[in-house]
Amino acid sequence: MDDPSPMLRPIIALVAWTLVMQIWMYLTRFPAMRRKGISLKGRVGGRPGQLDGVVEDEVQWKAHNYNHLLEQPTLFYAICFALILMNADYRINLILAWAYVAIRIAHSLVQATVNVIRIRFALFTLASLCLLALTVHAAVHLLHHH
Repeated sequence: MDDPSPMLRPIIALVAWTLVMQIWMYLTRFPAMRRKGISLKGRVGGRPGQLDGVVEDEVQWKAHNYNHLLEQPTLFYAICFALILMNADYRINLILAWAYVAIRIAHSLVQATVNVIRIRFALFTLASLCLLALTVHAAVHLLHHH
């Protein structure tokens, strides 16, 4: 088997980070629910965000971030796999992919701790620009090779 693409590393890293955020969410949410007298026993599902305003905002920030990691990063995974399949996993794309992951981790840490919107928005914008560049590179590669 050929050596796997180095583009798989940032993909795996972001999946791993998403799971770290899931664990952090559970470690803070379950104790917060207990403090508020909320039990999971016999509880049926409700609407998303049902715990907003019930448990502390700082607890919910982790859950919100976990949800965010299941939104735009799906596009990141798709474009990285497209680049790999087209053999366009060039160094610049690898750098952009790692930059995306690093910025999303920074975004998570900001959102889960201090949650300053201005900083979060700046980080989200930077990550989005990395994703845009990866997408443009994939489109250009596809147009030039077909």
